Amino acid sequence: MKRTYGAVVAVGLGLALTLTACGDDSGKGGDGGDASKAKVGVILPDTESSVRWEAADRPALEAAFKKAGVEYDIQNTEGDAEKMTALAESMIGDGVTVLAIVNLDSASGAAIQEKAAAAGVPTIDYDRLTLGGSASAYISYDNVAVGELQGEGLQKCLGDKAANIVYLNGSPTDNNATLFAEGAHKVLDANSKLKVVGEQAVPDWDNEQAAKIFQQLYTAADGKVDGVLAANDGLGGAAISVLEGAGQAGKVPVTGQDATVEGLQNILAGTQCMTVFKSSVGEANALAEAAIAIASGKDAATTGTVKDTEGGRDVPSVILEPVAISKDNIAEEIGKVFADGSMTYDDVCTGKFEKLCTDAGITP
Repeated sequence: MKRTYGAVVAVGLGLALTLTACGDDSGKGGDGGDASKAKVGVILPDTESSVRWEAADRPALEAAFKKAGVEYDIQNTEGDAEKMTALAESMIGDGVTVLAIVNLDSASGAAIQEKAAAAGVPTIDYDRLTLGGSASAYISYDNVAVGELQGEGLQKCLGDKAANIVYLNGSPTDNNATLFAEGAHKVLDANSKLKVVGEQAVPDWDNEQAAKIFQQLYTAADGKVDGVLAANDGLGGAAISVLEGAGQAGKVPVTGQDATVEGLQNILAGTQCMTVFKSSVGEANALAEAAIAIASGKDAATTGTVKDTEGGRDVPSVILEPVAISKDNIAEEIGKVFADGSMTYDDVCTGKFEKLCTDAGITP
C-alpha cells in the first residue's frame, strides 16, 4: 500500500473543543458550539482479537467525546459482520451524524459505508482502512512501521546468527495485518541469515486457532524454530503456550503488539521479545476531533493521505507513531502505557511479576 502522508503527528492530539459533558451509558453530551451538532456512532470489532478494544479504546473514546461535549454511541460487534451491519443501520436510524467503524473485512465495511452515504451520513475508518470504501477520513497508526518495529525487535533478540523463523500473521481479512507482515518482511527478508520455515495467517485473530496453527508449523519444522514473528500479543501468547509445552519458552524470542498486560508480563518474564505500544488516547482524540469537524461540515484536519488500492483513491488520514517496548526499554516506556489509562502498575506488577518489575526498574 502506498503511503503519502506528510508528517507523523504526536500522540495526544488536543481537541479544539473542550465543552463539559455529563454522560450516562448512552453517551449523551452537553449542548452548545459545533460539538452540539455531532452525534458519533462507533462500532468496535470484537473482544477476542485483542483486549485493547474494550480495555483501552472504549474508555479512551468515551473520555474524548465527553471532553468535547459530543453525544456518542459505542458498540462492539463481537466479530459478527451481520451484527455490525445491523448496528450501523440502527445508529443511522437513531440519527448519528458521523459513523466510525473498525471493519471486520473490507467488503462488509464498504457495504456499511455505502448504506451510510445513501443516508447522508459520512463515515470514518478507525484503526483499519476499508479498501474500496468511502470513508471521509482514516485514523490509525503507521501499520507498516509497526511491522518494521516487530521485525527489528525480533532481529535484535535473535542476534547475529543464522536462525529459522516462523510468521504468525493476523487475520487475512484485516488490511492492517497485511501491512504488519509487509513491514516485518521488509526488515527480515533483507537478512540472509534468517530462513522462514513457516508462515500462516490466523483467521479473525483467534488466539485458540493461533495455538493450533503454530503447533502445526512448529511440528512441520521438527521443532527447529529459533524465532516467532507474532503479529500481536494474543498470537504471541498462543505461540508461547506451545513453546512452553516443548520446554522452549524463553529460549525462542516471540514478538507482539498492543502492549497488553499479558504481553508486558511476558516481556518481564523473558518469554516475549517485544511488543508495540499504540496509544488509544491519541487515536481516540484524533477520531473525536475528526468527527466533530466532519459533523460541522468541515474537512478533518489530517496529516496526509493513504492510498486505497482497491478504490483507487487517496484517503485523508491522521497517522500516529507506534513505540516499540522490549526488556531494554520497558522501564522507560511503560509509563506511557500507564498514562494511557487502560492499565496500572498494579495490573502488571502483581504476584510474581512484582519482583520482576522491581528488577527491571519499574516502580509504582
